[in-house]
Amino acid sequence: MGDYWGGYDVVAWFRAWVAIPPEFKDKKLALRFLVGPRDGGGSTAETMLYVKGTPLQALDLWHEEAWLPPEYAQQDEILVALKAWSGVLEVPDRRRFKLAQLVWIDEAAERYYYQADTLLKSIRLLGENDLRRTRLLGLLDRSFRCIDFIKPGSEVFYQSVAEAGQLLSEGLAGLESSEIKPRVTGIGQAHIDMAWLWRLSHTREKAARTFTTALNLMRQYPEYHFVHSSPQLYKYLKEDYPDIYARVKQKISTGEWEITGGMWIEADTNLPGGESLVRQFLFGRQFIKDEFGLETHTLWLPDVFGYSGSLPQIARKSGMKYFMTTKISWSQFNRFPYDTFHWRGIDGTELLTHFVTTPDSAAWFYTYNGKLEPSEVKGIWDQYRQKDANDELLLLYGWGDGGGGPTKEMLESARVLKNLPGLPEVRLGRAEDYFQRLEQRLNGTDLPVWDGELYLEYHRGTYTSQAFSKRANRRAEVLYHDAEWLSTLAALLTENFHYPNEELREGWELILLNQFQDILPGSSIRQVYEDSREQYATVNRIGEGVMEEAGRRLLSGIASGQDSLVVFNPLSWERSEVIELPWSAEIEGKTILNPSGCPSQVQIVDREGEPRILVEADDVPSLGYRSYPLVPAEPAEEPEEGGLKVTSDTLENRYYRIRLNERGQLISLYDKENQREVISPGSRANVFQAFEDKPMAFDAWDIDIYYQEKGREIDDLVEARVEEAGPLRAVLLLRWRFYDSEIAQRFILYRNSRRIDFRTEVDWHEQQVLLKVAFPVAVRSTRATYDIQFGSIERPTHWNTSWDLARFETVGHKWADLSEGNYGVGLLNDCKYGHDVKNNVIRLTLIKSAIKPD
Repeated sequence: MGDYWGGYDVVAWFRAWVAIPPEFKDKKLALRFLVGPRDGGGSTAETMLYVKGTPLQALDLWHEEAWLPPEYAQQDEILVALKAWSGVLEVPDRRRFKLAQLVWIDEAAERYYYQADTLLKSIRLLGENDLRRTRLLGLLDRSFRCIDFIKPGSEVFYQSVAEAGQLLSEGLAGLESSEIKPRVTGIGQAHIDMAWLWRLSHTREKAARTFTTALNLMRQYPEYHFVHSSPQLYKYLKEDYPDIYARVKQKISTGEWEITGGMWIEADTNLPGGESLVRQFLFGRQFIKDEFGLETHTLWLPDVFGYSGSLPQIARKSGMKYFMTTKISWSQFNRFPYDTFHWRGIDGTELLTHFVTTPDSAAWFYTYNGKLEPSEVKGIWDQYRQKDANDELLLLYGWGDGGGGPTKEMLESARVLKNLPGLPEVRLGRAEDYFQRLEQRLNGTDLPVWDGELYLEYHRGTYTSQAFSKRANRRAEVLYHDAEWLSTLAALLTENFHYPNEELREGWELILLNQFQDILPGSSIRQVYEDSREQYATVNRIGEGVMEEAGRRLLSGIASGQDSLVVFNPLSWERSEVIELPWSAEIEGKTILNPSGCPSQVQIVDREGEPRILVEADDVPSLGYRSYPLVPAEPAEEPEEGGLKVTSDTLENRYYRIRLNERGQLISLYDKENQREVISPGSRANVFQAFEDKPMAFDAWDIDIYYQEKGREIDDLVEARVEEAGPLRAVLLLRWRFYDSEIAQRFILYRNSRRIDFRTEVDWHEQQVLLKVAFPVAVRSTRATYDIQFGSIERPTHWNTSWDLARFETVGHKWADLSEGNYGVGLLNDCKYGHDVKNNVIRLTLIKSAIKPD
């Protein structure tokens, strides 16, 4: 003891032979260790305790004592080993080994301590004039009088404590009343963040430690049930600690350990695409069924930052019937009106939903990290809204986030709280059983319905933080859609093609893993995103390899014997679009024929010194392809009327006349076909806006409403240069300076498309600055429409109520639209999620440069 060890992210082993004295052998024994002092971050060195080579329990901030099972306690000597991890965040340079003990526990004294402690806390919750308080207080006082404190630790002392405990037990049994009481079902859990203030590699160890602790507690407390939801963590455990996994699997088979949830990980539901959410359930439920032979029905998301309006349909079609969370209680302005209700999604599908209302003594919100304190047992019922419909509540207890799970203190408290007068009845149980009882109890009840998304009025910055991850996720989702579609085509249209299921699954598992609620939302430490970049590189390598092989097989199968350009369309509608090709010998000196047999218009462009060819690919069938013959070149035709025009401050095609001011901002966008100005009178569009972004609490998570009080436009234009001038595409290059950063934008107009592209690259060196781009449009609408998974959702553009104001930043996927009766404007994006539309101004949030935790 007293030795120093550790440093940054260090794993150290400590070993010792421990003699068990003969007088200890009939006692309850425990090992106590303090491997590193508690530091300012509230952490200790997280440790796995091994006895005779077998993992016994974790040692951490909440578990400093490990019960020693009888098979070890009866031996003369045991080998103890500690696998200790120093940590990565705000840890001292060195840890100090402070405590190492083998102790025996007087069981009567231990039992009495927890009885008295829990009873005293319960008494304090009852009113001064409550008769139950008077009787409980008298009983506790009489038990204290039994204890002989003259010689603490003596035989007389311990005998008196045992007598006090017996008096207390008999007295409580006599006081148990037959009053009608609500019931609280306690479920032990450890919501382990897949990554957050630690890396995935650390989480694998956290899971092993937490699960081992749960197994050791189950031997001591037969009534204890533990639940964990993420198949990804079970898979890690199977790979890293097969012996622990086998013990977990055995406990799952007996029902003592519960697996529920159904998703691969506890995923964010705002940002992943619809197909990703489907795969979360598909992979998660398949793993649970294959490994454990179980079907689960409860969507288990205690800590996710808002819930998409598409989720009820996706969950129900995936086999889910129930939904549980606590996070909605974090909302900043409005208290959600219901705690048990039917949640109706955008298609009308309903999901029975229950919010856990366990109070957190240190915050305004409810917690999934309950401690099974009397104040929580009483408070969860006091706070609950649907008392008229339901009298059984769900309390999640155990240390979560960083893992650890329940403690023996919590389980002892549960025993005392089982049926105390004046408090709800407490039982330990299982989540799936609870929800089945809830459904039966509510059958025929006129339960409230919430229609649409469950918007969390908090953590709005998670739509934008860590731009690389957001972009990588979107591109991966598109890539794997296209890879699977091409592979399916190849399987249908060619012979002996092996569908690459294993390769795609490997990539999908990495995509799903990175959609965890603290990875994709951008709220983890730097090292997590370094790992994530490597994983996305693997995702891309797999997806691109699958596409290349499927494309090669398809081209060999559909070759016509004539040189041709084959264009595939992976979307579900026919398309005509300008595509860009590398210059090649096969194309040089050739003409590309369009579907009518006429030469296609082409454009030669220079891309960083490499020539590229632009060509219009017309009428490509939905989810199909079209071949365009390559024939010897003929004299090019003159571009038709309505061609492109571009200068340093104007652009024009058959659809629009566009004017820019001297700062490169859009001051006029005239729609020729509809004969109307798109930009709001006197306004400027495509305006970059920078805001000081210093949230009150959670830097990477939050955008606070006052951010807009300190903003400025980025209007220091340093270059405006025509880069391409048609005939198919016109490109105007614009560059702005902002402090130490630079924005380069290519303003792109096409000959035959109503789409206008803003291809923007930012060299960003600012901290705690929020970057947005604004488009004030001449459209009057009180509601804007946003793309979400498998549909769209409308949100108000005004701040009439506190509920409207709270949505000052919202999430959308590929587009946001503001439309009136006969006209509308859509703002599309290929890698962003944060939006705000107020009155007639559409804004897209581009960069959130937080500095904590990364």
